[in-house]
Amino acid sequence: MRVPTPTTLIIIAWVASEIVLSIARRSGTKSADSLDRSSFRVLWIVIMLSVTAGIMTSGSTLGVFGGKGTPWPLIGTVAIVAGIVVRWWAILSLKEAFTVDVAIAEGQRLVDRGMYRLIRHPSYTGSLLSFAGFGLVLGNAESLAVVLIPIIAAFLYRIGVEERALRAGLGEAYAQYMQRTRRLIPFVY
Repeated sequence: MRVPTPTTLIIIAWVASEIVLSIARRSGTKSADSLDRSSFRVLWIVIMLSVTAGIMTSGSTLGVFGGKGTPWPLIGTVAIVAGIVVRWWAILSLKEAFTVDVAIAEGQRLVDRGMYRLIRHPSYTGSLLSFAGFGLVLGNAESLAVVLIPIIAAFLYRIGVEERALRAGLGEAYAQYMQRTRRLIPFVY
């Protein structure tokens, strides 16, 4: 399937923002390597392989649902943009506490305002929404599955690593926060 030019430009901006973020927002602490447990690297490798596989399978006729005259490319593009907005809103809400590697800064406090009142990982929710949109833009069920299933698994691994580190670093406050919030989807999961 041919991806519309505006969608292509949005995807390029999305990828560029993630690359800049991964360079600019490293914690710079030595403890981050042990806390992160290579989850950042695993996440990027899985994303690259899944997106590549999704693009490669997008020409398949198995489960085609997109194409000219269908709403899916537009719905997918809107989901990509919505995901970017959610992700950046979450990142900006955390301010200096946000890093791309799992790290707990000295004196770091729990953030439980804004989206963080309902879910613990809104930046991941935003990313997953964007990847779902990307899969929809590709226009077939095979590509959607090849993109989403491994990426969701990688994010769940990352969330586990992050939550263990936050629980260890923030103690009982984080444990209580986990009891009253969901991971990714408000009121659901």
